[in-house]
Amino acid sequence: MLRATLLDDWGLQDLDQGARNDLLDLLDLLEVLDDRVGTRSTVITSQLPLEHWHARLQDPTLADAILDRLVHQAHKLPIKGDSMRKKTKPDSADA
Repeated sequence: MLRATLLDDWGLQDLDQGARNDLLDLLDLLEVLDDRVGTRSTVITSQLPLEHWHARLQDPTLADAILDRLVHQAHKLPIKGDSMRKKTKPDSADA
């Protein structure tokens, strides 16, 4: 069993309302989280603010269950500032 699971860039894309594959993905996510809660680490990175996660999941019942397993014992590390990927121009003195 994995000691840590990483979900990177979670929530970047809207779920297709009512799409069967999205529902199955949510059920799979719930099952994975349910198996891990309180026993193993799950790391989630997202550019989507936490207060928008419930709406992004679109299914209120599954959203409640998934977020209940994620947020209550979470360590949140908000990152602020400019993107590290931003390209910077060299100073004219350096050129």
